Amino acid sequence: MKIYGISGLGADKRIFDSLTLNFEFIPIDWITPNKNESIKDYSKRLSRVIDTKTDFCLVGVSFGGLIATEISQILAPKTTILVSSAHTKNELRTIFRWFGKIKLIKLIPSSLFDPPRLIAKYLFGAKNAKLLNDILDDTDLKFAKWAINELANWKNITQSKNILKINGTKDKLIPPKGNTKMELIENGEHFMIVDRANEISKIINNEIKRATTMYKKT
Repeated sequence: MKIYGISGLGADKRIFDSLTLNFEFIPIDWITPNKNESIKDYSKRLSRVIDTKTDFCLVGVSFGGLIATEISQILAPKTTILVSSAHTKNELRTIFRWFGKIKLIKLIPSSLFDPPRLIAKYLFGAKNAKLLNDILDDTDLKFAKWAINELANWKNITQSKNILKINGTKDKLIPPKGNTKMELIENGEHFMIVDRANEISKIINNEIKRATTMYKKT
């Protein structure tokens, strides 16, 4: 079983380095969005790197969870695990959808999508502030602007099968919400893929083992 990992908004495969997984893990690198490209079309292009001839699962973190959800509707992963993320638009904070409705994001210069580091540390709840800062320093701000706009305007209401969410009870950006099957990390915050990696690794390994067992039975 292969696990394809999709990182958060502007982040990269460094956020997966602290995980200890029992399966082959392949991080997917972001690609540059085309002009006015929708999240659905972007997800379809990104999914081309996935080898569908072998069994695979998806792990999406934060904005990467939205992409993983879209890909799961195109391909057929054995299971899709969303960390610090949402499965449908109704699981996102109302303020995100409000920003989408007023169409303000496209008018904001890309340079303003680089948050002050103290504010970012608070919002992400990051204990490993150095890694968070390094990731933010390397973020493509044009990509960040596109991603935030797509998040705010996300339309998905489809409840896909074989989805598991892992959410932190103290996540300020995407708190636990909705009826999707969910594992809660007590006091976990948005950066818990790094800060609570041992607990999250255990949940991921157990879920993929379950999915593998179910697949063999069928």
